[in-house]
Amino acid sequence: MDNRRGFIKKTAAGAAGIALGATAFSAKSYGNIPGANDRIMLASIGIRGRGKGLLNSFSKMYGDGVMVKTICDVDSQFFAERVKLAADNQKGNKPDTEIDMRKVYEDKEIDAVVIATPNHWHALATIWACQAGKHVYVEKPSSHNVWEGRKMVEAARKYDRIVQVGFQNRSISNVMQAMQFLHNGGIGEVFMARGTCFKPRDSFGISEDSTPPSTLNYDLWLGPASYRQYNEKKGHYNWHWHWDTGNGDTGNQGPHQFDVARWGLNKKVHPVKVQSMGGIFGISPKECSQETPNTQTSVFEYEDGKILEFETRGRYTNAESNAGIKIGNLFYGTDGWLEVNGSNWKAYKQRENEPFAGSDMAETAAIGGDKSFRTAPDSKGHFGNFIDALKAGDRQVLNCDVAEGHMSTVLPLIANVAYRVGETLRFNGEFEEFIDNEEADMLLTRKYRYPYIIPKKV
Repeated sequence: MDNRRGFIKKTAAGAAGIALGATAFSAKSYGNIPGANDRIMLASIGIRGRGKGLLNSFSKMYGDGVMVKTICDVDSQFFAERVKLAADNQKGNKPDTEIDMRKVYEDKEIDAVVIATPNHWHALATIWACQAGKHVYVEKPSSHNVWEGRKMVEAARKYDRIVQVGFQNRSISNVMQAMQFLHNGGIGEVFMARGTCFKPRDSFGISEDSTPPSTLNYDLWLGPASYRQYNEKKGHYNWHWHWDTGNGDTGNQGPHQFDVARWGLNKKVHPVKVQSMGGIFGISPKECSQETPNTQTSVFEYEDGKILEFETRGRYTNAESNAGIKIGNLFYGTDGWLEVNGSNWKAYKQRENEPFAGSDMAETAAIGGDKSFRTAPDSKGHFGNFIDALKAGDRQVLNCDVAEGHMSTVLPLIANVAYRVGETLRFNGEFEEFIDNEEADMLLTRKYRYPYIIPKKV
């Protein structure tokens, strides 16, 4: 067994029994695949919207020694279509299908899992995977609440697993270049970052509670969340807008820009203060079951006084900055300001109206930029980075290790806590808890529904 396969496989057999209390099930043989024993075998968990995109991207890496062996979803309605998608990318090799991810984790042939479930499943799915000896790519936000996010980090370290969080900006060359420019003093000392999430969304309506469709295992869909009667307006995708399962757009699209904002500020600690205000505007609660705000302004203060602002606008709005940014970031320094989205960035000096540096400007390198990054916005950079780390057997290769992802995920999560309690909150970053506010502390975790419980000791 070569070093790469040795690293990927080590501890998997023993950890699976410890974590799940079961032996491996009889998987289909892949011995007829040329070079199968040298492939990184993946399982794709969650195959709807974002999950479909991840399945497509990872299965396209078949020629690079990667194979999606199994797809897993609690709703079987898309199995046939997704199997065909993967098989078309994998020279006809069809993945197996599973409803319950625990069956996936029992398969000793699977090296790593790709998780694109609803937010309330991210942490438990990741922890179970680590305990079973699997490496993990998990979508943003890394967790549904702060406490379970820390447990994800603990599990990754305890079981020595490589865990990448899906903050794709970390692997986009233009964004990487802009961050390096900021950190090299391109606009002086950066004292404020502003993230924007302007995504107009219409009402998705309201419906009576009903019986789940025959294709859906509703108990598995709920998982760690408190029991509630099935309602189609609170299920697929609309789970984003209900607190038990989602985090609103501040915790949906927002985490990408929160991550870039913290990255640009070069903050490796939590803020000490947070306030957030907003509401649901333009949509009647009598006509829509949405609980999370569609308009929300959040402000964070760090110990050194630097500020991170974030604005979520879910109704009709203008864009911001010269680049017309709706989804992106702005940075303000003592010598100028910078605008960035995934496609480009530009920096402006003091009161000047024309950029003096940017992604398409030759002067950039001389001021601290670097165009040597190997990834690009339209590449499989972040996914490829995860596979590179697996092949190297080294989590240091990752562009967004779970600890990094957790730091950025905490920001929208504590913003939502401040919004829900309606107070300015002080935060103790060392212990990841609020100071003198029991109501807020209660929202740092949740009551888990048996048997989908995250233990205190992972």
